[in-house]
Amino acid sequence: MTLKEYLHLCHVEGEHQMLGALVNHKVRALSYRINKPAIIQFFDYYSKYGRDMYIRSLYLLLCKAVHDLLPLKVKLRIKHSISGGRYCTLDNLDEPLSEDLVQRLFHSMQQTVKRNIPFERIEMMTPNAIEEFESHGLEDKTELFKQRDHIFTSVYKLENTVNYYFGYMVPSTSYLTVFGLEKYENGMLLKLPSAKKFSAMAKTRNYPKLFSVYQQNKAWAEHMGVSYVSDVNRLIDEKKVKEMILVAEAFQEKRIISVAEAIAARPNVKMVLISGPSSSGKTTTCKRISVQLGVLGYHPVLISVDDFFLEREQTPKDENGNYDFECVEAIDLPLFNRTLTELIEGKRVELPTFNFTTGKKEWNGKSIQLDEKSIMVIEGIHCLNPKLTEQVPDDVKFKIFVSALTSISIDRQNPIPTTDNRLLRRIVRDYNYRGYSAMDTLRRWPSVRNGEEKNIFPFQENADEMINTSLVFELGVLKPYANTILRLVPETAVEYAEASRLLKFLSYFKSIPPDSIPGLSILREFVGGSKFSY
Repeated sequence: MTLKEYLHLCHVEGEHQMLGALVNHKVRALSYRINKPAIIQFFDYYSKYGRDMYIRSLYLLLCKAVHDLLPLKVKLRIKHSISGGRYCTLDNLDEPLSEDLVQRLFHSMQQTVKRNIPFERIEMMTPNAIEEFESHGLEDKTELFKQRDHIFTSVYKLENTVNYYFGYMVPSTSYLTVFGLEKYENGMLLKLPSAKKFSAMAKTRNYPKLFSVYQQNKAWAEHMGVSYVSDVNRLIDEKKVKEMILVAEAFQEKRIISVAEAIAARPNVKMVLISGPSSSGKTTTCKRISVQLGVLGYHPVLISVDDFFLEREQTPKDENGNYDFECVEAIDLPLFNRTLTELIEGKRVELPTFNFTTGKKEWNGKSIQLDEKSIMVIEGIHCLNPKLTEQVPDDVKFKIFVSALTSISIDRQNPIPTTDNRLLRRIVRDYNYRGYSAMDTLRRWPSVRNGEEKNIFPFQENADEMINTSLVFELGVLKPYANTILRLVPETAVEYAEASRLLKFLSYFKSIPPDSIPGLSILREFVGGSKFSY
């Protein structure tokens, strides 16, 4: 029987509607047929797998609305996350996108939900799937699947609309009860249910700095002809990957140079504060900015916020009674602010070194004094939180937000989450340098993400500048490392489902040998061989 039939037979109920299940630690749609003994764990929207399933079903729902209301030449592009939703554009539209058209699309989606149309998943020979995509004007997908060596391909149909998605769908449109569609900037925002409360959607907010960085990098990738995975794979086949790497690295270095020049344009600045989520490349960015500041005549002094942790017994605890090392109150804020203030005043100050084994600060006589050309470069997750440096005048601070905002997509309607980019970086780095298995990293990742949502992202718009550290070619470089590590996750482990998903995701990319990666590249922080010391 199917999972859906089994769900009804056993009266499996939860507070919310079940969307799919893990069957022997593999994600399956409710249409999956059970034909042998299995461990089954149903999930709803509050599971990562349920949210992913729900969101990609909304993608196809929106595709159908565009297909039904607009000419075939108009192409929906789902670009990236922002403001609790997905930013989308309509290519080849004859006139600027209007509020009226957005509302018509939204109404069409609502009507399709009411009609309770099933999402059909059809397995067909890949050449036949390519023909199907071509007949529906989905040339971005035909290029992708011409490059893959799979015999069969899954094609999704929603009535008269055909598409491909990386993963499963909910059974039918009636499951999609909560969503929104609004005009946003020059495009529209597909609004999603809150991850904490399904019945609610986050209030739409403007993030001008983050949105601008996304737009600049997406536009650059398009200008360079590398908007999609198939574009990168084609350059690999054509033996042009080295040129692509050099250009992408130069583009990123140009951005770092421009940020250093922006710092130099403000002569009162005495400290550069750098924040960003896990595996965004903060450490290498600090070092590369320090190099460029040196070019401009500065004497960079690196200071670690981690050396200013409170003594272990004074550290605040979370709701479970565990030490909360990620909250800003875990830092000795009076000492940190006093140290910075005295350094700015030109005093010689002794710096502590935090011993993570004993949980105490140690004073080993390490002291510094800033000269006229000195500038402090400080990295930490709380660096954009005003509370961290509240006693330091704002005019001496220059704040930078760093993140890996993935510039390429699988295709027009399959954006690559920035979290996947960072997670793969972290899996490779943790295995290579911290002695953690992929299973260890995957187990910790939800906690890391919760900390980011609480302590980092709320303050990102406080930045004076934002730097995108993702590289259009990097997933091809990470692939052989990550494949080897992820395949070590046993099928019996809960983390097997996520390891399998990431392995499938990496299968879209052709491998790139690391030999061509420059020694100062952000990627070297994760795969090794950097010219910097960490």
